[in-house]
Amino acid sequence: MQDAVPGLAPAPLADATTTPRPPDVSRPVGTHVQVGKNLVDGALRTAVDLGCEAIQVFCGNPRGWALSEGDPDVDRRFRDRAGELGLRVFIHTPYLVNPGSPTPATYERSLALIAHNLRRAVEIGAEGVVVHTGSYVEPAGDDPDAAQERHRDALRRLREGLLPILDDVATDDAPWLLLEPTAGQGRSLCAKVEDLAAYLGALDMHPKAGVCLDTCHVFAAGEPLDEPGGTTDTVDRLVQVGGEGRLRLIHANDSKDVRGAFKDRHEKIGQGHIGTAAFAELFAHPATAGVPFILETPGSRGADDPDIALLKQLRDASAGG
Repeated sequence: MQDAVPGLAPAPLADATTTPRPPDVSRPVGTHVQVGKNLVDGALRTAVDLGCEAIQVFCGNPRGWALSEGDPDVDRRFRDRAGELGLRVFIHTPYLVNPGSPTPATYERSLALIAHNLRRAVEIGAEGVVVHTGSYVEPAGDDPDAAQERHRDALRRLREGLLPILDDVATDDAPWLLLEPTAGQGRSLCAKVEDLAAYLGALDMHPKAGVCLDTCHVFAAGEPLDEPGGTTDTVDRLVQVGGEGRLRLIHANDSKDVRGAFKDRHEKIGQGHIGTAAFAELFAHPATAGVPFILETPGSRGADDPDIALLKQLRDASAGG
């Protein structure tokens, strides 16, 4: 992730905000922001300064296992002010999480972090928690039959671990668990759109299991976002696999590498191998109505970074704006 935005003004947050944005804007745009000092003086101030309509945060160390607790007063202030601004909020789980891991310690810690972040989502008013779909960690040299067995075992593990957690958040107003397919590197459990069928099937198509579509990831896994109509086709197939309403968040990232490279290297919008036409197609697709677009591109938290404005321009120019 990028460095924090330096030199944020020390004035009270209320002085930094403008007229609250109407909360019903379709396809809100924003970026992943650092929490910094705290959710209010760091994440929320950055969101306001950048003109974000949606944000994503880590609620703890993104590269550690600690279950970081929040400050109830800060949580309340953040939740209330984000609500007043109509700001859509999401949490991303730490990178270490792998709900399909065959290593008992990694598996148990992953489940604990997922459950913890869903609780933190309730506390800060986030509507979803993003989790990478993980891998089955096949050792090098395994034969195909052994690999298939390890894949089945991983799906069984994530079923046993995630279904009880999902059942705990089954109410309509509870946060979503948002499954983010990976770029296909290693032994991914879920990378291309069709991989979601087995993954969601293992979770009984749970009504609180949503999808976070990362454009760089699915492109790296081979989806044809760089072709005219390829993005539309990709989303069409996602809806066929998951059903309407399953797509809840988009990570809007261009790619430094060509399609099918299995490399998770994000690039600024329009400066990579995906191109702006793919994002225009995304904004125009009926399945993205109401779905936030969160940037994870290099420098997207910078005060002079053009990506938020560019996405808004593409949105406004599309039929789905």
